[in-house]
Amino acid sequence: MAPRKERRYTVADIEALPEGERAELIDGKMYLMASPTLDHQNILVWISAEIFNYIRAHKGNCRVVPAPFGVYIKKDEHNFFEPDISVICDRDKLDQKGCHGAPDWVIEIVSPSSRRMDYRLKLPVYREAGVREYWIVDYHKKMVTVHFLQNPDAPLTYGFHDIIKPGIYEDFEIDFSQLLE
Repeated sequence: MAPRKERRYTVADIEALPEGERAELIDGKMYLMASPTLDHQNILVWISAEIFNYIRAHKGNCRVVPAPFGVYIKKDEHNFFEPDISVICDRDKLDQKGCHGAPDWVIEIVSPSSRRMDYRLKLPVYREAGVREYWIVDYHKKMVTVHFLQNPDAPLTYGFHDIIKPGIYEDFEIDFSQLLE
């Protein structure tokens, strides 16, 4: 008996999910997403607000978009992500459905069900697609891992007591000690 071939999903399958159900695609494999916790959402709002306020104060062109917001990361039908936070500086990539191509900066907030996705599966896709910077915020470990994806060096690791400077902005810092207050 031949092994059963696993189905290869498309963006159309994501769009056909029942209302309120969310999933991501990596090379046609579907990964269902659990509902976020209150801690997760608090971090998402806080970081998004820090970035939004910086961009607004500096009259920047980039857009910060929190999840749920679709990213057609490879501009094909077999790859679709919903990063927790996307910063997109090329507004031509944006439409009402999502971002078509790589955001400049992606932030994922780790939850128990997303640990493998955030640390292992998404990283090579983000790198290949051209994301410049990828942050993984791990609330349980109180740490932030920063990947500068155009640089082959090892990622940088920070604690929640640190001030972190995003690479896509010269004069912006996020003081993570404020998150714990």
